[in-house]
Amino acid sequence: MSPSEESVGVEVRGLARSFGSVDAVRDVTFDARPGRITGLVGPNGAGKTTLFLMLASLLAPDRGEIRIAGIDPVADPSAARALIGWMPDALGAWESLTARETLIVAGRLYDAKKQEAAARADELLADVGLSGLSSSPARVLSRGQKQLLGLARALVHRPSVLLLDEPASGLDPAARIDLRVLLRRLADDGATIIVSSHVLSELEEMIDDAVFISAGSTIAHDGTDEPRSRDWRLKIAGADEFGSARWRDAVAGVLPSDADVRVERRNLIASFPDDVSAARGLRALVEADILVAEFAPASGDLEHTFLGLKEDGR
Repeated sequence: MSPSEESVGVEVRGLARSFGSVDAVRDVTFDARPGRITGLVGPNGAGKTTLFLMLASLLAPDRGEIRIAGIDPVADPSAARALIGWMPDALGAWESLTARETLIVAGRLYDAKKQEAAARADELLADVGLSGLSSSPARVLSRGQKQLLGLARALVHRPSVLLLDEPASGLDPAARIDLRVLLRRLADDGATIIVSSHVLSELEEMIDDAVFISAGSTIAHDGTDEPRSRDWRLKIAGADEFGSARWRDAVAGVLPSDADVRVERRNLIASFPDDVSAARGLRALVEADILVAEFAPASGDLEHTFLGLKEDGR
């Protein structure tokens, strides 16, 4: 499927933006498709926020091209903004307005009639779990509650493209789960969603695709790299921190000599060159009557892949 077809919600080609002598974004190219959640993965200073500002038509690129459902946000920012729901990492709300008033005003700014804007505000407050705070001024909301209000505000005009910068920041565990459910529903309804988060384990639970960015450039990754050594977490049934230390020698005696078994709190950590070796190691432990209660990668796929790409210097 060619990038020019309508199935691409966001297209970015060779994007760059500098601030004086600082190259915030050097060369970013990727596609984000409708019905899928795309994660931006990169360290602090990688250029993700600058990229978001350009995608939201709030900052013009020095070079490169952006298309939002086929629309150039530089040439026609109004048309692009009608399709975009932008949620920055801080709400920036009118502190004296209530949560409900904030959404009504936002709806009116998108030309919704007053009654329609009020109905949409009530619907969104329920969606993000803030109905009980609808009459509370924004200034009294917690960090997490402001994040939820920011998400609701980004959705007032039913955008087809969502740009979310650290959407789960400040949310409690239950609210994070609700956020994932809501984003999945929006994606299933056809929205193109791009999410940035520094917490890779959290990001991994919600995204379908990943775009890796380092030093302002996208890092090519097609999933065909050679297998890479990886740490796996082992928990022995009934072993506390000191018990795990006692089990270390027994586990090391069963696994290959290069497994590098060590203790981290109540877990044992062993390194394997690939998934096949890890599976064979687990089989050896079971055959040695070692009661393995947990056996899993010590880091998620996103973290493992990104750290591996950084090691390769790509």
